[in-house]
Amino acid sequence: MSKTAEIRVRIEPDVKEEAEKILKTIGLNEAEAVRLYYRNIISHKGLPFELRVPNEETLKALKEVESGEVSSGYNSVDEMFEDLNK
Repeated sequence: MSKTAEIRVRIEPDVKEEAEKILKTIGLNEAEAVRLYYRNIISHKGLPFELRVPNEETLKALKEVESGEVSSGYNSVDEMFEDLNK
């Protein structure tokens, strides 16, 4: 019986390249990173991060930002509260 198993993954070239650069800076190769990811899945008994569909309020806020409906910022706290109290 083999001591290792092989996995194959298809991924966009730009994602692969960017991830490899980051991994290199922290001293890991792709196999080590995948091993760590799999061990993290095991220790969390699931993905090591939360996957969620945004609720209606969050979706509305995201759409407002994308459409430019949201203010670009405030010059003071008072200005922000004035806008919030409209």
